[in-house]
Amino acid sequence: MEDTDIIERYWKRDETALTATSEKYGGYCYTIAFQVLNEPSDTEETVNDTYWELWNSIPPHRPQWLRAFIGKITRRLAISRLRHKNAAKRGGGEYALTLDELSECIPDHRDPATAIESQQITAAVNRFLHGLPTTERSVFVCRYWYMMPVKKIAGQYRFSESKVKSMLLRTRQKLKRILTKEEWL
Repeated sequence: MEDTDIIERYWKRDETALTATSEKYGGYCYTIAFQVLNEPSDTEETVNDTYWELWNSIPPHRPQWLRAFIGKITRRLAISRLRHKNAAKRGGGEYALTLDELSECIPDHRDPATAIESQQITAAVNRFLHGLPTTERSVFVCRYWYMMPVKKIAGQYRFSESKVKSMLLRTRQKLKRILTKEEWL
């Protein structure tokens, strides 16, 4: 079923939209949530929460890219569940490791007054990503958006783990140089 048909079913409040979403994007949502949570039961709950949030978000939203919309919701819910579950400590899955890797090149803005700055940094990172060669960008996104383990990325691209680690390190260094040049760091 096409995404436009699925979205239209949500707008009509047709419950078959949930079944169609599950059939088309269930595995995708599971993968995203599992990379963050690394726990099957929490992952299943997060995927179910994703469907609930979709039901409540469409309408009023009419996403242009349903896959990205679903992925964003799943990732946010998985991270939220992990934070709640590990309120006193970080850990589990690839979440803490990927944040630690990026900490040297992405500034931490927790003050609500810096929300605009945060949006501008996001725009700078997006410009950076669009300027990368396709493979380098894909490896970076796999690691830092989907939180895939290095071993899995290496297998997917038929690279050695050391090549993936080197590629990620060089890409983070490039990002750091650009953000420093733009005076974000």
